[in-house]
Amino acid sequence: MRYFIELSYDGKCYHGWQRQPNANTVQQVLEEALSTLLRTNMQVVGAGRTDAGVHAKQLYAHFDYENAILSEQLVYRLNAFLPEDIAVINIRKVNSEAHARFNATARSYDYWVVQQKNPFYKDSAHLVREQLNVKAMNAASKLLATYTDFECFSKSNTDVKTYLCSISKAEWKISNDKLIFTITADRFLRNMVRAIVGTLLEIGLEKKPVAWIHEVIKSKDRGKAGVSVPAKGLYLTKVDYPEEIFI
Repeated sequence: MRYFIELSYDGKCYHGWQRQPNANTVQQVLEEALSTLLRTNMQVVGAGRTDAGVHAKQLYAHFDYENAILSEQLVYRLNAFLPEDIAVINIRKVNSEAHARFNATARSYDYWVVQQKNPFYKDSAHLVREQLNVKAMNAASKLLATYTDFECFSKSNTDVKTYLCSISKAEWKISNDKLIFTITADRFLRNMVRAIVGTLLEIGLEKKPVAWIHEVIKSKDRGKAGVSVPAKGLYLTKVDYPEEIFI
């Protein structure tokens, strides 16, 4: 039987989601917890691969287990067993063909920027002291949805077969003491959101005009885009699935 597990985590102490040799990752910690509690070797497949230091407010992974699971009981036991920076939200049974990565229809990220030094955001937001032109950043953000090839925002030397992504939302909003960039797409390339934010900040700092975004995207050259912003301000916030995969 196949199950989807919904979780959240603070990525500060982890070298990303995906299991790696000689590095502490969220996948490794979750697999070890499941293996201990279910008394069998467990493997999970995540909806995506968050990089080192990136956080997740919602991420799904699937795993197979031959017996029926009492979801509420296992959620309780996992949360008692896992470290404080990883929390299991829910476990749901899905059909046998459901896949946490390939069945996802959309993913959403937030990026947090603060404009004043704040010790409570030192590990969770990117500090930009200079004044930002939010109107210009939003004008450039709207242009992202008119393109589908985002090779210019992809980390170099990746093994992806296509750089095509469909962006349905990209906007900046002021939320109390933070400036939050929200972006939703059917898929994301490695380092894509952090590269987009870095590029939009160049426009917000008025170092580049809004129309520069066209030049960057058409170039298909990572070197033409802005620098990647720090991982600590990035949050995977939502992963969408068709309801019919759930039982």
